[in-house]
Amino acid sequence: MTSALAEELPGGTIFRGGSYRETIDIVLEWVSTGIEVAGVTIIVVGAIAATAVFLYGGLVSVGWPAAFHRYRANLGRGILLGLELLVAADIIGTVAVTPSIENLAILALIVLIRTFLSFSLEVEIEGRWPWRRAEADREGPSEETRERL
Repeated sequence: MTSALAEELPGGTIFRGGSYRETIDIVLEWVSTGIEVAGVTIIVVGAIAATAVFLYGGLVSVGWPAAFHRYRANLGRGILLGLELLVAADIIGTVAVTPSIENLAILALIVLIRTFLSFSLEVEIEGRWPWRRAEADREGPSEETRERL
């Protein structure tokens, strides 16, 4: 049974109006969940938008080979942005709970995997290592990149 100062929140969380730490934990949990939802939404909307642009490009404007290269790049960009938000949500979610060695190890593994995925996607989209960007900008777009455009 809850007291007059207690309020049951969605998901079964009970807010008791007690200590500041409890209030902060609840707020951070909600913020983390909101950022996770935003990240997943961006991935889904990005996939739908990239597919629409791919179909339009293939059917109407640039042809299927060029549309496919653009599709991969656009899909990768949506995934990258969504992954960045998911990493941020994981960090906030870990801070919201009492940090332990186990929670920090899990967070480190999640961040490592998502960072590797982000790095791999960026290399796939850009077609070069990130530290070679300035050199590539001086040389102009490669023949393969010009074909994609």
